[in-house]
Amino acid sequence: MNRPPGGYDRYGTDVLAAGRPKKRELPEVAAETGLVVEDVETGWVGAVVRVEKSGGLHVVVLEDRRGKTRTFELGPGFWVDGVPVRLVPPVAAGAAGPVRTASGSYAVAGARARVARASRILVEGLHDAELVEKVWGADLRVEGVVVQPLHGVDDLAAAVREFGPGPGRRIGVLVDHLVSGSKEWHEAVAVAQRVPGAAAHVLVVGHPYVDVWQGVRPARLGLAEWPVIPKGRPWKEGVLAELGWPHATQADVARGWKRILGSVTSYADLEPALLGRVEELIDFVTGDSADR
Repeated sequence: MNRPPGGYDRYGTDVLAAGRPKKRELPEVAAETGLVVEDVETGWVGAVVRVEKSGGLHVVVLEDRRGKTRTFELGPGFWVDGVPVRLVPPVAAGAAGPVRTASGSYAVAGARARVARASRILVEGLHDAELVEKVWGADLRVEGVVVQPLHGVDDLAAAVREFGPGPGRRIGVLVDHLVSGSKEWHEAVAVAQRVPGAAAHVLVVGHPYVDVWQGVRPARLGLAEWPVIPKGRPWKEGVLAELGWPHATQADVARGWKRILGSVTSYADLEPALLGRVEELIDFVTGDSADR
């Protein structure tokens, strides 16, 4: 996948400028929905909810991690990822210039979804599938790759074997918490031992996070880091409690995840350890030999 110059005047136009320090130009950042920013003057940290005009001015509405909102005028006076920036309105749809997908790839103009390949990418659960779809969905449709949730990896070898991997039918698997000695690590080892043809037609990769939620950069939620939840306490409910969000029911968990997912607008909102693994799987299932 492809990932993403300015003029230079050596003399300038102000003959007295040589004796004065140059004013630093702030980088411009589009106030896209979900972008987490900090207002320097007030210290307010929140995600962009919308940009609108008010009294002839462009303003941005920011929502903090407790769901409260405040409105600020666009322009200088903001920080993004610890860097001072000038917030500007998002680029209107249809503006000139190359279009990129959420994964950072160049969009293929006029491309239609390809008929689904026999090859598949399997992920642990629905949240994993939704996150992959949000960031890589446009690329996957062009490639004809379907992402399917497994709803757990208690018997990963059996699940992979059921898909019948072989020539022209590659299976890529994304596993949470794939660290040496973990339950997930043992399940991955079992695939290699118990699935015929696994060495050539199956790729199991994983990230180190307890849950795919942690693959989202904590700064997108106004956090320095994800909360540490003690063993024995349900992880997702514990995270929501630490965030001050409702967490008593499964419906609360579902709504909490939607808020987290809503903070993701592109690959830049995800941790590299997750990004690399997903792209590795896409490359594997779309490789030249996958359809032979």
